[in-house]
Amino acid sequence: MDDLTLNGDIAGLEINLSAAAAAQVAKLCEKENRDKQILRVMVEGGGCSGFQYKFELVDAPETDDAIFETDGVQLVVDPVSVPLLAGSTVDYVVSLVGSSFQIDNPNAASSCGCGTSFSIG
Repeated sequence: MDDLTLNGDIAGLEINLSAAAAAQVAKLCEKENRDKQILRVMVEGGGCSGFQYKFELVDAPETDDAIFETDGVQLVVDPVSVPLLAGSTVDYVVSLVGSSFQIDNPNAASSCGCGTSFSIG
């Protein structure tokens, strides 16, 4: 996939990390004494709508990951999840009911009330 990677544009498929999400990843990594600031986002089968998002902090990307970057923070996505997330924005939202990473995914035909699972039309 290296030959397809060009400034976060994987064969025309872009995934964005908002400045708020990048700042939260940096804060979490600093709290956990991590040297690198990398957030992995994956799409897995399951959840109440068919697919669910999974987030984790990692130390390094896998060799076939797509890598996107905002403010020095990397967002890595496996090749299976990239098409399902194409055009999405990963954000960090603070609200009265809590704070969380959320994905605005234009590919999702519907999503559950909690926003962590979705279906494709």
